Amino acid sequence: MFSGIVEEAAKVVKLEKEQENLHITMECSFVDKLKIDQSISHNGVCLTVVKKEGKTYTVTAIKETLVKSNLGKLQIGDKVNLERSLKIDSLLDGHLVQGHVDQTAVCTEVKEAEGSWYYRFEYEPAQDDYITVEKGSISVNGVSLTVVNSKDKSFQVAIIPYTYEVTNFHQIQAGTIVNLEFDIIGKYIARIMKQQLQ
Repeated sequence: MFSGIVEEAAKVVKLEKEQENLHITMECSFVDKLKIDQSISHNGVCLTVVKKEGKTYTVTAIKETLVKSNLGKLQIGDKVNLERSLKIDSLLDGHLVQGHVDQTAVCTEVKEAEGSWYYRFEYEPAQDDYITVEKGSISVNGVSLTVVNSKDKSFQVAIIPYTYEVTNFHQIQAGTIVNLEFDIIGKYIARIMKQQLQ
């Protein structure tokens, strides 16, 4: 379980394909604090540390993960948003994020707004219960954000300078594919409502 508060945008230093799997090696500042078998959110995808070496560590993404997320599109030098799992006694600064990406979306617009930025994302709902609501929560590449201008198949988020610099949002532009995890409470409510109407 995560909060959507990104600790660092780590650099991809190695990509190794093995049958249907992709081994992703990254360089980050807190490798010495990681343990083998530890869960970390990578652009919102919960993956397990399988190897540590020097200042780098490696995780493995399976085919299902590569199909549903943007991790299969990574290239050497790309930045990946990282967040370690929540501790029970931690403050919940974002919202409850499971690390189970629902689908991807495409950035269609980046607009500067006097010191901050508005990003618009469009998506084709994979399920009817994948929706956004005004002022609701959404995870974009693992970042907990508040929805602005919610539409049926699109929404906007506002990004402050700190988030822009610390996460990989500074690399997102029109055409960039991002990972979405819709709010878990909203998904349950939408599913229950749909079942009641059947």
